[in-house]
Amino acid sequence: MKKIETDVLIIGAGPVGLFSVFELGQLNIKSCVVDSLEEIGGQCTALYPEKPIYDIPAYPEISAKRLIEKLDTQIKPFNPDILLNQRVEKLCVSNSEFNISTSSEVSIKSKCIIIAAGNGSFGPNKPPILNIGEFENKSVFYSVKDKSKFKDSDICIAGGGDSAVDWAIELSEITNMIYFIHRRNKLRAAPSNVAKLLELEKKGKVEMVIPYQLDSIVGSNGKIDMIVVRDLENNIKNIKADFFLPFFGLSNELGPIKEWELNIEKKGIVVEQSTCETNKKGIFAIGDICQYPGKLKLILTGFSEAAIAAHQCYKRVFPDKHLHFEYSTTKGINNILS
Repeated sequence: MKKIETDVLIIGAGPVGLFSVFELGQLNIKSCVVDSLEEIGGQCTALYPEKPIYDIPAYPEISAKRLIEKLDTQIKPFNPDILLNQRVEKLCVSNSEFNISTSSEVSIKSKCIIIAAGNGSFGPNKPPILNIGEFENKSVFYSVKDKSKFKDSDICIAGGGDSAVDWAIELSEITNMIYFIHRRNKLRAAPSNVAKLLELEKKGKVEMVIPYQLDSIVGSNGKIDMIVVRDLENNIKNIKADFFLPFFGLSNELGPIKEWELNIEKKGIVVEQSTCETNKKGIFAIGDICQYPGKLKLILTGFSEAAIAAHQCYKRVFPDKHLHFEYSTTKGINNILS
């Protein structure tokens, strides 16, 4: 079994987990990152790498993929251990230190744990269509990694939330036609984006197939010929399409972390807002996974929580040292590493 000894174990390599590496590094704290996905970035990389993000300070617009690339560059000077394609499993506590084993038989010893697991281990909620597996990753996709794949094609998009509406707007710029399928007349997405979608309908770029429910997929050898939908009166409509993109949200779970006796409410981990510490001393939770009154699930909120948790970790990693706070403009990066 491979063994790693570090100051802080970070669970989750999404944007908030990666920024934790930087905040810890600023304090001369070593870190190790574990993630169940095959590459860093969390949902940003796995689900919407080309989707623009508008609420990152100093970036009027930045793609999710580009944000992760920037964060990766930012943490490189601190040389963290990054373990991918595995998840944390068993936790043992001994002499105020944590011993964690992963699904790839790696043993990690740390003084603190920061859980930055987003929505936990996740996967897409799939439509209840029996033969959908035959078309997955061929003509049915649950995320968009390369939008150029859909250029000059006819696409069915199903769902009523932000992801479905956002991608319908984004892909309308390069596709022939988008058929937007939803079972209700009302959409749950941001009103401004719903207005944009309806404007695209007027321009003939989008056809609203509402209210209809998915019935079946017709095709062969992984290639869709048509999507069959049914209205509330069982009237059938056949939609000829090249691709089908269902956006029904994510199913997620905490996995083995649920067995760590943390205070969990509604699939989130309850923390003390001022410290981001859980009910277990030395274990912190930040980003979308953590809960406290007034919590906002924003990336920038998670960045702030990363800084708070890092400063709390300092007290456990260096119990005999007083932390003299300095701005990054004062101490820089090279002074820390020298």
